[in-house]
Amino acid sequence: MDGKTYQDYVEEIDLQRYWLVLKRRWLPASLVFAACVVAAALVGLSQKDTYQASGKLLFQVDRSTSLTGVGDEIGDLEAVNPVNSDPLSTQAAILSSLPVLQEAVNALDLQDAKGNSIPPDVLRRGLTIAPLEGTDVLRVAYQSPNGELSAAVVNQVMTSYIERNITMNRSEATAARQFVQEQLPKAEAEVEQAAEALRQFKDQNQIIALESEANAAVSMINNLETQIGQAQAQLASAITRTGELRRQLGIPLAQARQVDSLSQSPGVQRILEDLQAVQTELASQRSRYTASHPLIANLEREQASLQTLLNRRVGEVLGTQANISPGDLQMSELSRQLTSQLTEAEVNRLSLASQVQALLDSRQAYIEWSQAFPALEKRQLELEQRLLAAKTNYETLLVRLQEAQLAENQTVGSAQILEPAAPPRFPVGTSTKKYIAAGGAVGLLLGVAMAFFLDLIDKSIKTVKDGEALLGYTLLGLIPKFGLLGNDGPDLELPAGEGISPRVIAFSQTQPMVTAAYQMLQANLKFISSDTPRRALTLTSSVPQEGKSEVAANLAATIAQTGKQVLLVDADMRSPWQHHLWNVVNQIGLSHVLVGEGHLNQALRPVANNLTLLSAGVTPPNPLALIDSERMAALVRTLAKRYDYVLFDTPPLIGAADAAVLGRATDGVLLVLRPRLVDSASAQAAKSLLQRSGAEILGMVANGVDIRHEHDDYVSHVKAGAYPYGQRRDASTSNLSPISTELSDKT
Repeated sequence: MDGKTYQDYVEEIDLQRYWLVLKRRWLPASLVFAACVVAAALVGLSQKDTYQASGKLLFQVDRSTSLTGVGDEIGDLEAVNPVNSDPLSTQAAILSSLPVLQEAVNALDLQDAKGNSIPPDVLRRGLTIAPLEGTDVLRVAYQSPNGELSAAVVNQVMTSYIERNITMNRSEATAARQFVQEQLPKAEAEVEQAAEALRQFKDQNQIIALESEANAAVSMINNLETQIGQAQAQLASAITRTGELRRQLGIPLAQARQVDSLSQSPGVQRILEDLQAVQTELASQRSRYTASHPLIANLEREQASLQTLLNRRVGEVLGTQANISPGDLQMSELSRQLTSQLTEAEVNRLSLASQVQALLDSRQAYIEWSQAFPALEKRQLELEQRLLAAKTNYETLLVRLQEAQLAENQTVGSAQILEPAAPPRFPVGTSTKKYIAAGGAVGLLLGVAMAFFLDLIDKSIKTVKDGEALLGYTLLGLIPKFGLLGNDGPDLELPAGEGISPRVIAFSQTQPMVTAAYQMLQANLKFISSDTPRRALTLTSSVPQEGKSEVAANLAATIAQTGKQVLLVDADMRSPWQHHLWNVVNQIGLSHVLVGEGHLNQALRPVANNLTLLSAGVTPPNPLALIDSERMAALVRTLAKRYDYVLFDTPPLIGAADAAVLGRATDGVLLVLRPRLVDSASAQAAKSLLQRSGAEILGMVANGVDIRHEHDDYVSHVKAGAYPYGQRRDASTSNLSPISTELSDKT
């Protein structure tokens, strides 16, 4: 929140304040308004007859090229910024441009009174161009004292615009054709370069149909996966069979093959049989003879010889020297068959393993090839798009060339004359009523501006509300402005004969609203004195002529009306006025009492029931010295004890400090303020003086208020206060009546 109260917002939008300004300044505002209306009427009456001719231009796209399909966009009405601009407004600006108007001036040979060609801007002053709402039509109008000239100007302007439009379209088409012809060789070269790059790419990568080859690679990979699975299954079966045969054979396959080869060799078998025979004989003879027997020795030598021969023959058969025992040189038929089957199974296993590896290698090759396809496809797509863009650009340039060549030969623009201008038969000048209406509108604005300007330079406080806001004092009473017998003259006037002045309205029932206002003031003083009795009051104002003396007299009479003993002291020894209001002789007064030249009882004059007057007396050389004296302070205390209320009428604060000094000796100060008379600077100065004096400010009384120029909330209080007074006239005045002149003379 911004901290503003409801009242703050009400102050910001106080429209009544502005209305009151207009009410206060109605006379100068009315004079300005009347002057503008009269001046406008005189101007309207002085105008010569003028004639206005008008024609219409239709703007549309040229449809003649639609038969060939080219050149459709030449001369179109297009806006650079279609969101914020209107093509018709643009064309209207071109119509009123100086080159178009200069061509019209030259064609019509328009001259001024001296025989010189008129400037085109002079022609533009009478030219009016406006679009017809909801159409593609511009209305072109021209006013001049000559009807024939008006029609000729409109027609020539439209003709010059159309000719200029056609010329501009042709020049635009020529420039476009030249540009396209320059770009065509470059576009053709770009097409050839793109096509060659695509061909080289296919040759380098051996690509015919990349998509078909990619699909074939995927199919081949799937086929290889199937073959690999089958081969791996067969290989697993062969490995199982080989292992089982090895287990049955019990020896390694290589050894089994050697034994099989030796068992089938005749030479090895004969030597083996001889060796076995010798070994058998040796074993038999050892059972007979000792080891040293010659027969045993011969047999051992024969056994060793046969063993050596057998080893040599085994080496010859196997191709290498091998230490094989004789018992392993023979193999059974079953072992021979197992060896044969194991050999076949091993061969089959090795074959299947080789086949599986070959399939795996093939699959890996296809996978690597397929992985290269995305990059190849991307590159091929880039080259194909480049070729397509080059071809499209080339074809577009060919079409544009045809359009430009066709547009160069066109003789129709984007606008045509829909309705030529005809010479008007009747004048159409602005009527006097229109001038008066325009003058009234201008006068109203200037009058309002004048009212506010005068109110701005007027530094006076305009309304009670302004005074209350400026001073910050509580408003205790609002006394309406009133005149006598319908006269709104000065409030302070001398009585026209003997008796109390009619400005003391407590003795008259002719102003019930004013009387009720004083009663409201008296009631407000009673309210603020409920806690602390305030018996002695000082009344003053900022400047003279604010009516403080009148307010003091009427307030004293109103309080006395309630049965209280009231003393009214005229402490304005500089310009005394109370003796005029009460029509008494200012023979002995306050100044006499203060300097000791008169007794207090001699100076007191009863002027009405419960009301006594102490006039000012002779004007002393230094009134402030008397007011600021100890005798004055003692007098104030004495009078406050003798009377229920003592009211001191003091000089204005501007120019004299009497009121400020006396205010310190009394129970409070009432500041009288009259709107439209006192200025803000004087009011501020008076407030500053009272603040420095230390006197208690009870509030302010607005006097001579013109309720016609006040805010409604203040006026409503004034009008409401008049009602009860009118209903209780007798009761309110029963305790107050003028004392006869005879009584005054006796006292």
